[in-house]
Amino acid sequence: MNTTRFLTVTVALLYCFFWIAVAGAAVYLFVLVVRALKKYINTKEIREEKKSIRKSLGEVLKENRLRCKMTQEFVSETLGVSRQAVSKWENGVSHS
Repeated sequence: MNTTRFLTVTVALLYCFFWIAVAGAAVYLFVLVVRALKKYINTKEIREEKKSIRKSLGEVLKENRLRCKMTQEFVSETLGVSRQAVSKWENGVSHS
């Protein structure tokens, strides 16, 4: 009878240790995933990429026009449209 009781206690302890190990592994995995997501979200390149994706065509046109030190008049003459059309594109008033 002592052997049966010993085996029962041993199996019960092993069962408890198994579930404690599973719970510990789950918590550790959760912590790793949260850290990875925080690192991904806070990465500067990712934020800049998201910002550039959100820009409209008009915003990109204006940004590049100013970077290249071009006037709206120059861009309009180059594209063969009016200066007012370029202004509307940059301000988001017209999409055509």
